[in-house]
Amino acid sequence: MKDSYSNIHEKQLILVVDDNQDMRAMLGRHLVVEGYRVLYAGDGQSALNQTQLHHPDLILMDLSLPNMDGWEAVKQLRKMEAFSTIPIIAVTAHVSSVNQEQALAVGCTMHIGKPFKINALLQLIGRLLTDEKQLSEI
Repeated sequence: MKDSYSNIHEKQLILVVDDNQDMRAMLGRHLVVEGYRVLYAGDGQSALNQTQLHHPDLILMDLSLPNMDGWEAVKQLRKMEAFSTIPIIAVTAHVSSVNQEQALAVGCTMHIGKPFKINALLQLIGRLLTDEKQLSEI
């Protein structure tokens, strides 16, 4: 699916963080088709390492992860000035309203529950990256 955001965001880098390899692969396939570059991490510590090395434009973060969970990884990223405003979308099975509030409180920009509609997620990513690009050009 190509939409109006695709050409704008060609070559932007997205980090997909999920401990489920199938989920990482599915998200990665869709993102590549949309024109994004994609990095992957299977746990929170790897997400921190990948973010510090590659400075992605956006992060899709599962919250239930081994070693360091997504909640803690987001908290750690938000403490670093370089990553204090990077869009982070919690993509998680933690879908209660309390979980949504907690995800936003630790620093997630948005929250989307699993299962989700891929087209809705892609549109959300496009909007967040468009807003970020427009803000940086002011």
